[in-house]
Amino acid sequence: MTGGARAAVALRARLDGRPGDSGSALVEFLGLALVLLVPLVYLVLVLGRLQAATFAAEGAAREAARVFVASDEPAGATPRALAAAGLAFADQGFGDDPADAVSIACSAACLTPGSEVTVGVRIEVPLPFVPPFVRDAVPLSIPVAARRTASVEEYREAP
Repeated sequence: MTGGARAAVALRARLDGRPGDSGSALVEFLGLALVLLVPLVYLVLVLGRLQAATFAAEGAAREAARVFVASDEPAGATPRALAAAGLAFADQGFGDDPADAVSIACSAACLTPGSEVTVGVRIEVPLPFVPPFVRDAVPLSIPVAARRTASVEEYREAP
């Protein structure tokens, strides 16, 4: 059968009211759209959460280091730095405990003039919509880390 004959048979079938392929394009489009769009939407959600974690980690490290070197005495510097990191976490929607996620190290005795304070932050970002029983079996989280170093002013009074 040639191409013209096939077209004539298809046209005759359509005019006679016999069921053909009508509506199958819509079903195929919807099936293909679901197969492609669902993973794409999930990828956008994951990337958005990772970007929020990056903002939270960078902000927490920066502010904790700034608050630590601006403190007057070393005993009160750590709780203030942890509070600043907690605010940065909460700002991006993370409920991580700053005491677990933040590490503070001093190059010399903390808050001595000219010394440096390094603050490290590490956040575990769980993949969205993964049930807890799967997370218990397979680690499904992505670590995000940031580090910031701040210098204590050289001409400040020693604590």
